[in-house]
Amino acid sequence: MSRIKFIEAEFHNVEKDRRAIRQRLERFLKERRAVERGVVPPESEDPEDALRWETDLMQVRFEREVQDRIDRRVNRLAERRDAAAGLAHVKREDRRALEGLRNGVSLIRIRTEDQADEIAAGIHADMPWMAPATDLLWKSMRRSVRNGDSGFRLPPVLLDGPPGIGKSMWARQLSTALGVPRCGVEATAEQASFGIVGSQRGWANAQPGRPLMTILKHLIANPIVVVDEVEKAGVATSTKGNSFGLAEGLLSLLEPSSAASWQCPYYQVGFDMSRISWVLTSNTLTTLPAPLLSRLEVIKLSPVPVPDLVAFARREGGRRGLAQASVEAVVEVLEISGQTAPLSLRHVIRMLTRGEALEAARLLH
Repeated sequence: MSRIKFIEAEFHNVEKDRRAIRQRLERFLKERRAVERGVVPPESEDPEDALRWETDLMQVRFEREVQDRIDRRVNRLAERRDAAAGLAHVKREDRRALEGLRNGVSLIRIRTEDQADEIAAGIHADMPWMAPATDLLWKSMRRSVRNGDSGFRLPPVLLDGPPGIGKSMWARQLSTALGVPRCGVEATAEQASFGIVGSQRGWANAQPGRPLMTILKHLIANPIVVVDEVEKAGVATSTKGNSFGLAEGLLSLLEPSSAASWQCPYYQVGFDMSRISWVLTSNTLTTLPAPLLSRLEVIKLSPVPVPDLVAFARREGGRRGLAQASVEAVVEVLEISGQTAPLSLRHVIRMLTRGEALEAARLLH
């Protein structure tokens, strides 16, 4: 696991800086005054001469006026250094939230092609109907290994297909398999754009975006961020009438060159967001703007075939500890209903949840 610098700022101990600056200024002034009084600095590295020189410097005292000038100079220099560090404008409580970035953040990598094969095979075994997405993942992981990448990043992808086929579930499985954190944003939410990029102070409930908060929490620079039903995203409007769309906010984050020095609206500081793996989902492409689509690998997906729904029901039923009879009852309903009506994973999960409830009720009686 490698580490990278994530924030475009430096962390300084302000009080330690002030002490160091003061020591240098006082040392300089003491040496100058000692020379003005006729004290000769040591011309060799002889320990006795060095000790004499230090003893002479200790005898130098400053008047109150000089001490005041030193104080003012120390304050000015410390403030300039703090401003140059890039965090002078950040409030104290927000600095504490960013303090974890002092030593950089970690990157999760794919170490070998065998590991890439195992991850892809595991996901495909559970969700074979997502083969087009898993194939893209597999090729991306193997390419990452061959390139010697310090961390894995899936190219921004849009999973487009009917509802209920497990697009978000696929992203969750990927997060688990890679061992990276995941966060999700519902594009249908009124403030979805703020959920991605955050908001400036002055907006109601101002805060950083969820992707950045996920990185700050886990200190891992390449999480998976899922944006569900992106085609339904609305536009957020501030109390001042300013509007902000989700697609516009995503553009700079999806482009690696701009994401590498992305400016957070809340902290007003640059962050390297270029390692995030973006997984967007949609049920249709018709309402999505061309600039957004041009930055995404669009993968068209089909409804889940009934045999795959049956296999999923058996795996999930076993995971939930359902009785074999309950699982087979669900399977029978799927095989019969699937001949006349389209089914999805949501139907399967509802039936399994109902089976759990019925089993629990029998146990209570």
